[in-house]
Amino acid sequence: MTEAYIYDAVRTPRGKGKKDGSLHEITALSLASQVLESLRDRNGLDTSKVDDVILGCVSPVGEQGADIARTAVLNAGWSQSVAGVQINRFCASGLEAVNMAAAKVKAGEADFAVGGGVEAMSRVPMGSDGGAWPVDPSSAFSTYFVPQGVSADMIASKWGFSRDDVDAYSVESHKRSAKSWAEGRFNKSVVPVKDQLGLTILDRDETIRPNTDMQTLGALNPSFAMMGEMAFDSVINQRYPEVERVNHVHTPGNSSGIVDGSAGVLIGSLEAGKAAGLKPRARIVGAASIGSEPSIMLTGPEFVANKLLAKLGMSATDIDLYELNEAFAAVVLRFMQALDIDHDKINVCGGAIAMGHPLGATGAMITGTVLDELERSGKSTALITLCIGGGMGTATVIERV
Repeated sequence: MTEAYIYDAVRTPRGKGKKDGSLHEITALSLASQVLESLRDRNGLDTSKVDDVILGCVSPVGEQGADIARTAVLNAGWSQSVAGVQINRFCASGLEAVNMAAAKVKAGEADFAVGGGVEAMSRVPMGSDGGAWPVDPSSAFSTYFVPQGVSADMIASKWGFSRDDVDAYSVESHKRSAKSWAEGRFNKSVVPVKDQLGLTILDRDETIRPNTDMQTLGALNPSFAMMGEMAFDSVINQRYPEVERVNHVHTPGNSSGIVDGSAGVLIGSLEAGKAAGLKPRARIVGAASIGSEPSIMLTGPEFVANKLLAKLGMSATDIDLYELNEAFAAVVLRFMQALDIDHDKINVCGGAIAMGHPLGATGAMITGTVLDELERSGKSTALITLCIGGGMGTATVIERV
């Protein structure tokens, strides 16, 4: 089996996912194309040597529908010989794309492949693609379907995380994100987004609020209490009768932000890298995905991390840094609790509560973030994972070269 190495990772800054966001005028195609252009230009890459581009996209409809990966390949001026495919594993799509690219290299099917993702949430709103699970009784009833925010509130209720706990985590996310920008930790990987005239319109993440404090967050109303009162608290309580009631603690302030963005990770074999004059930055040690209980939905990271670590003959203490998408604060708190991880080892540069969660791209973004941090800090190994709608988890372990 051929080893798969990461040669480069780039991302756009994340723009507020609303009509007044800086990236609203930029299409998903343009975001993905600019990432591919950057990967080519930074590395002097002969794109005819790349076999496939795999992009996650969670709402693949309208202007970001069909096979946006292939369209981006052509739009970026890459060789027409490069294939492209769009995939959807909800919030882990970007990481799954990285894992698929690595698997192609390991299997000998590809010499180079790109794994990444894109989501223009200000232009194609979340949920635009629909889906059977919430609306078809044959799937919704048997799985105790509830909206994801109610699932997050059940996690907080079941494992004892208070409103103060989740708000305090949110404050730290903003502090770490602001500090990381101030210290230049993202400079290596973030490529400015430009308009059609070539003018930079955004060069840093747009939603960080460095002055966020407990008082500001405490004034926000719970986002999912009304949904719970409508019926969904009763539904998930049937699945978890040991919990007396759902305590609704999540607000817009301690949940991931809706944003636009794209990312790409260049992966290849050692031989292909040498032929291209490129130096590997990290090795893909292993990857895994798993299904988990679909009603509570967001506990998958714990189980997939344990599955992958066992597969690799490793323990949680063998990992120097962890990255977990901050879909909701309670998700990260539960993961730290379950694996007995100190907060100073996870999301050390901040996360999606502060910087936002462009659904299809986040997994690839945080892969680049933790790789940069391994190099900056001189540490060796990292585990990247994400919670996923429908009850799943995906994880990847990388080792700095």
